[in-house]
This record gives sequence, structure tokens and C-alpha cells, in this order.
Amino acid sequence: MSQAAAYAANPGISAKGLRIGIVTARWNGDVTAILEKGAVGELKRLGIDERDIQIARVAGAFEVPLAVKALLEAGCDGAVAIAVVIRGETTHYDHVCGAVERGCTQTQLELGKPIGFGVLTTESLEQAMDRAGGAHGNKGAEAAQVAVEMVRLLEAVRAKREIKIT
Repeated sequence: MSQAAAYAANPGISAKGLRIGIVTARWNGDVTAILEKGAVGELKRLGIDERDIQIARVAGAFEVPLAVKALLEAGCDGAVAIAVVIRGETTHYDHVCGAVERGCTQTQLELGKPIGFGVLTTESLEQAMDRAGGAHGNKGAEAAQVAVEMVRLLEAVRAKREIKIT
């Protein structure tokens, strides 16, 4: 069973009442637009009110972590990071991919709010398209599912801690 099918089979995951931010890089926009559409569609399927989806678009993958942090600090319960980095002939790919991952990881840990990582790091445009609704599903939708699941998990863990302290 694919990850997407596993989440779809879990009726307990709900985005109702949440505010979720989506940050989408415009670079490789033909692919990121599909990923963003998948994320929005999945959030709606999970019950979020469309008005509670905050979308920010940035130039490229490198700018994603800062925009995600801003949305989380502005009150979003979780976020989805969407970008596509395709390997080229230089080491630029390695630097960008590492910086985006580190930025998102640091932000999650610092703010205690989850980020669904819908950042594709591929060798070709074909591989990216396969992950944007093609042979490997839509990673934007999967990242939205992960963000919602993690918000709910953190809520449950925090509620239990509060009960034990009281």
C-alpha cells in the first residue's frame, strides 16, 4: 500500500479547524503548480475550510524555509513546503537541497510546528513529473497529509503532558 493510500484509508485524520500554510517555489513552476494543487486538494478532502489555507509563492527552493517560518509564526498550525530541484551540471543542486532541508528541519524544531516536506530533489524533469501526479503519486498531497497528521499527533502528545502536570 502506498503512503497516499495508507492515509486515505485512515478516516481519523482531519484538517477541520486547522490553519495550514503552503509555500510554493515558482522555479520549475509547471511541476510545483501540480504539487500545490495536490496539497490544496488533499487539505480540502481532509476537511479544512478553504479560507484556512494560506498560500505564499516564492522565487525558488532556497526561499521556502523563510516563508514557511513566517507563516508558522503568523499562526498557521502547520505548513507544506513545495519546491522542485533538478540536478544540473554543477554543485548548486547539492547546496540548495541541503539548505532547504536544514532550514525546514530547523524551523520545525525551533517552533514546534510541523512542515510537510513536498520538496522534490530529482535527476530529471521526468522524475519530477512522476512525483507530481504521475507514476509515483502527488508528493504535494502526501506532504499535506503528513503536515495534518503531525499537527494532530503533537496536539495529542501535548494534551497528555498537560494532564499529567495538572
